[in-house]
Amino acid sequence: MSEIKLYDTNVSVKELTSSSVLLEKELQILIERNMLTFFGVRFLKSEYAITGGRMDSIGIDENNCPVIFEYKRSSNENVINQGLFYLDWLLDHKADFQLLVMNVLGKDIADKIDWSAPCVICVAHKFNKYDVHAVDRMQANIKLVEYRMYNNGMLLFEHLNMPSSMPPVQKEASLTAKSKTQKMDTNEHLKKLETLSPELQEVYSELCGYIETLGDEVASNQLKQYLAYRKVKNFACIELFSRHIKVFLDIDPATVKIEKDFTRDVSNVGHHATGNIEVVIRTQEDLERAKPLIERAYNEG
Repeated sequence: MSEIKLYDTNVSVKELTSSSVLLEKELQILIERNMLTFFGVRFLKSEYAITGGRMDSIGIDENNCPVIFEYKRSSNENVINQGLFYLDWLLDHKADFQLLVMNVLGKDIADKIDWSAPCVICVAHKFNKYDVHAVDRMQANIKLVEYRMYNNGMLLFEHLNMPSSMPPVQKEASLTAKSKTQKMDTNEHLKKLETLSPELQEVYSELCGYIETLGDEVASNQLKQYLAYRKVKNFACIELFSRHIKVFLDIDPATVKIEKDFTRDVSNVGHHATGNIEVVIRTQEDLERAKPLIERAYNEG
């Protein structure tokens, strides 16, 4: 686990040290009030009561996937198993979550809930190496986040792991015939991947590979309709069509030169994925033209 050092360089260089550990309730209130800013998640409810427990906070992310927040109270608390229990409960009670979303955000959002990648975010002042190892072994969508508060009011979040579903091109090789069929039945993105020409599949594979090499913190989420690449929030999303690939990037459209049949401002156009700039890729040459925009979205994300 890496060590984070923060310095104040305004006058003379001085290392800042964390001043205090927030009480669990203070941390919970702070995150709930700023959940969208901190994690790109829309807050739904605090202390969400379920059978046999109570989730600290619950929300829905930019991909319309459920997100459970749990705050670690003490060093010996097994918050990971607790979060895993809550995640399993949620998957068995989808109608309850849909009703909650409908009541808070409306029917339009409730109808768009994507159950492809629900996750648990565990937040604590400190995790140990065994916590990180346990999550890696589980291969569940559980994120561990440490926080530090500083005397000058600064708050730091360190994401210790970035659980990721493998992009479809890589995942296909590891699926058995039976599991592949089951996956194809429920995932529109994978269905479309199978119908692409060999040439376009090769472009898609290179596109995914390029995005993954942009940084160690890049993680992917395989959603029903698209593949999302993110750091903390999505910076690039890929949708597949019969004769082309669309990449949606989180870039201010006012700063991008719009080119006919290549880039488009979709900030006011309905689409499944997130991002305000649409890039259409049909060939290897289009991919090369798109790479600077993708890298920019990564750097600005």
